[in-house]
Amino acid sequence: MIKQFSINHQHSIVIFLSILLLQYNISNAQKALGQSDKNRRPNVIYIYADDLGYGEVGAYGQRKIQTPNLDRMAKEGMRFTQHYTSAPVCAPARCMLMTGRNGGHSYIRGNYELGGYEDDKEGGQMPLPEGTFTIGHLMQQAGYKTGAIGKWGLGLHSNTGDPNKQGFDFYYGYLDQKQAHNYYPSHLWKNGKWDTLNNPFINVHKHLEKDKIKPEDLEVYKGREYAVDKMTGNAVQFIQDNKNAPFFLYLPYTLPHAALQVPDADIKYYINLFNEKPNLTVSNYVPTYYPHATYAAMVTYLDKQVGIIMEQLKKLGLDENTIIMFSSDNGPATSIVAGTGNFFNSSGPFRGMKQDLYEGGIREPFIVKWPGKVQAGKVSDLISVQYDMMATLADITGIKAPPNDGISLLPTLLGNDKMQQKRPYIYFEFPEKGGQVAVRMGDWKGVRTGIRQNVKAPWQLYNLASDIAEKKDIANDNPQIIKQLEAIAKKEHRCAHIMEWEFVDPKFTPTVRVAQTAERE
Repeated sequence: MIKQFSINHQHSIVIFLSILLLQYNISNAQKALGQSDKNRRPNVIYIYADDLGYGEVGAYGQRKIQTPNLDRMAKEGMRFTQHYTSAPVCAPARCMLMTGRNGGHSYIRGNYELGGYEDDKEGGQMPLPEGTFTIGHLMQQAGYKTGAIGKWGLGLHSNTGDPNKQGFDFYYGYLDQKQAHNYYPSHLWKNGKWDTLNNPFINVHKHLEKDKIKPEDLEVYKGREYAVDKMTGNAVQFIQDNKNAPFFLYLPYTLPHAALQVPDADIKYYINLFNEKPNLTVSNYVPTYYPHATYAAMVTYLDKQVGIIMEQLKKLGLDENTIIMFSSDNGPATSIVAGTGNFFNSSGPFRGMKQDLYEGGIREPFIVKWPGKVQAGKVSDLISVQYDMMATLADITGIKAPPNDGISLLPTLLGNDKMQQKRPYIYFEFPEKGGQVAVRMGDWKGVRTGIRQNVKAPWQLYNLASDIAEKKDIANDNPQIIKQLEAIAKKEHRCAHIMEWEFVDPKFTPTVRVAQTAERE
């Protein structure tokens, strides 16, 4: 009996010591990864603006529009100066962010609209196909609760593009990016179900004759429930619901994309600040008497949402263990839809805007705040791109990423610049606005435009170190660089799955393409 007790006692001691050793090893592993016992993995929030230009944030040189929360985020974190979107318009930029693919490999390469603007014609865009692996799936595999709140634009709840099927446990917002042109919609979507808002249907694309518009006519474009407030409310609730476990929250806000709609009080602030006089501006969206004040108010309203999210994290004690990232899907469209011209210097020092593969259309603000890990006030000139997020999040969570076109930015974020992998180039391919291709290779930037009409369209070449505005084409002086660009483009291009996107190496004549496309429309 005594002998049996001794054996059992020894066995219990061995088990107890084994448990202690296991806990010790886990603790050491957590410390090696910079994880705390309180919350072993950092929460991640990725905030995505819509049509926000590089120069429209105070931290990036804006002087007229106030963005105090983003400026504070930059002071408390890292600001990237050479960060790119993957494509210069909505849907492909979102697809490439989600899947870690460049414009030559991505399933979605342009805006491909389905359905119409009316509620009964809501059809969304070309959906992500079944079997797609997104950063949402990656974070789920890492044990995170995942949420997407805002503008999805990659399919509806009724097809394979449903965000709940594409890696997100919770979804709230606009599924159809055409519906997102109206900030006072009749509904949003919550996990595949219609969520009615207290607004009538508003046609923001209704054509009005400028000389017949009266101030009272614009009241029809105002609703009772502002979609941005609904989205932020759901984001705050998602954070509260998941405060005890690691979460990943993707926040693709619609601001400051047209239409120009924002609460009157916010507009009045800028009317007074700018001393703006009534100047009726009519575009394909909502007309306005105060284009400068209204647009500035929309950017500042976006900034306010960032402040609300940061305050909620602080209130719950999560701010020290949460990574917040902020960027935009493409360059600004203000001079086209808002009639603001170059009033705000929205593209900063760069040439081009939304839909361009010149720097103004694709270079974006990118700010990362991670207390205790990312050095406060640090500025990085690392050449990076949004399809790097797949590799970066995989590195942060310790999950192996599927094949992708990105590199992990974690070494730079942690201040280990010597360990940062450097990329030889970034490849861009965009089928719209005449068909465009671009390559960023060190300081060299090659661009081809008008390829749809001329498959042999020449390369333009710029040295961004000395010509940041891409004004002086030096292609003729650098034939060897052009050969390298040609080789990269040939290597990176894969045939698109629909005819409208295949302009680099078409197997048909442009006249046939135009005729067939016209028949479809």
